[in-house]
Amino acid sequence: MNDLTPDSAADGVEEGKRLIRVGGDRGLSLADRIADRFQRLAWRSPFYAMRLKGRHPLKLLTAADDPFFGDPQRGNALLDGELRLCGEVRPIETLDFAKPDWSPAFTQHLQGFAWLRDLSSVATRQQGAPIAEDLMRRWLKVHGEQVADPAWRPDLVGRRILAWVAHAPLILSSTDQVYRSGVMHALARGARHLDRSADKVPAGVPRLAAWAGLTVAGLVLPGGDPRRAFAEAGLNRAITASVYEDGGTVGRSPDGQLDAIQLITLLCETYAARRIEPPAFVLGALNRMVAALLGVCHGDGGLSSWQGCAPVSGEWIEQVIEATGVRTRPLKQARDWGYQRLSCAGTVLILDAAPPPDARVAQTGCASTLAFELSDGADRIVVNCGGSRAADARLPAELVQGLRTTAAHSTLTLDDSNSTAIHADGTLGRGVSEVELVRQETEHASRIEAAQDGYVRRFGLLHRRELTLSHDGRDLRGEDLLLPAGKRRIDSKPFAVRFHLAPQVEASPTADGHGAILRTASGMLWQFRAKGGTLAIEESLWIDARGRPHGTQQLVIHGETPAGGASLNWVFHRSK
Repeated sequence: MNDLTPDSAADGVEEGKRLIRVGGDRGLSLADRIADRFQRLAWRSPFYAMRLKGRHPLKLLTAADDPFFGDPQRGNALLDGELRLCGEVRPIETLDFAKPDWSPAFTQHLQGFAWLRDLSSVATRQQGAPIAEDLMRRWLKVHGEQVADPAWRPDLVGRRILAWVAHAPLILSSTDQVYRSGVMHALARGARHLDRSADKVPAGVPRLAAWAGLTVAGLVLPGGDPRRAFAEAGLNRAITASVYEDGGTVGRSPDGQLDAIQLITLLCETYAARRIEPPAFVLGALNRMVAALLGVCHGDGGLSSWQGCAPVSGEWIEQVIEATGVRTRPLKQARDWGYQRLSCAGTVLILDAAPPPDARVAQTGCASTLAFELSDGADRIVVNCGGSRAADARLPAELVQGLRTTAAHSTLTLDDSNSTAIHADGTLGRGVSEVELVRQETEHASRIEAAQDGYVRRFGLLHRRELTLSHDGRDLRGEDLLLPAGKRRIDSKPFAVRFHLAPQVEASPTADGHGAILRTASGMLWQFRAKGGTLAIEESLWIDARGRPHGTQQLVIHGETPAGGASLNWVFHRSK
């Protein structure tokens, strides 16, 4: 997204703005697919294997500490002989790296050695090292010499180097010199592979992972200063391409943002282990990234659900931020990342005010433009279904795909269609290409007006949403408008405005059928009123931090668009 019309700014908030979706709207191009295919075929060449040959070091110059806790449940499963991730379970005894039949998420967890963090969080070195070494030997047997996808995908190689260095005691405690030599040989080969391929992965978290891993290799391998200088230059380019000036990552996913922060923090820990100050561009990016992440957190401290993200808990977010050493306030307006935050007297609203990410940097994006989430202190009230990228592996594929649709988000849908198309291969297609935004802050209220063009090409209608949050946080007033735009003839079409409710919220209709009473988990009461359509309370679902679905409810305003468009008003009022 590019900033085309910046107006005046006050208190860090831009009053006027237009966001444009950059890149194609037809998914991944044929050229992109061909180039990716040829790159992977080239890895299998004996000439490429010769390029990766070289002396390997006998030991690391240093080992960094991993400042993050792993998942205790996954760690204890490892002690019991199983690898687990989001409902996918693999016994270690029968794990076959030569015949991968697991999901992409499990591939990243396994091949990136993220499970080492889980194991180290529940086990001593004496308990964990045999398990880690067993899995490492299995990996070396299949992938130690053979460069092939996905094990040698540059972003996974980068993650693997970061994990190996941070958890060296678990994988390098053995007295078996042949085994130790194999590990060091694989690490050195991985670094040489990244020398040639780190820029070949998409911008965003994957490219950051590749260059961070190469930089760590330059820090921990003997004679690595020339590589470190080369890697730092590449990392600087990667940050420029992957992180907006406001600190958000180009994939627009909050959990991707969290992932990127952890990668950069692990890199900084390696610098600290070498007693070297990280480059200023690394520290500057980390500070911006943390502020942007906090900007999409609710009153409970946890993440809101955008672009397939799960609602990561406030305790985990707090632990991650503590590890970074960054002290900053939540960003009110991530101008390029695309999220707007209104916060008054404990009430927090987070709005998606940008086009979806380009298919080249987020192949599983969501059609969520102009959706919002709302919380009151520790109580979430309005949410998105969320979690399509973090969903439990046992959920039906059709349901997971449905979590990416506009209807799974708290916004307007026209004719039961997505504001941005979702292709069969999972990539996003035509739809929202431009979002216009005006934001105003006064002593009485905070106001946002935003419009998206996702329905203009098909239906000739522009969706405009206006939101006003009072200074005391007790009133959120909204208006959704469908306005004629373009030259297309406007036919009457059904629309629905959805407000998905958090699972702990109890909704009861009012006697006149135009409102609802909402009771939160802490006992607070909110009143909802709507004008301009027919209100119904319908079933919905919400994906939790572990990817599991929970039944909940949604407030839905149904209506029809007349020839001149449509307008409906609604309000959330905290009454107690």
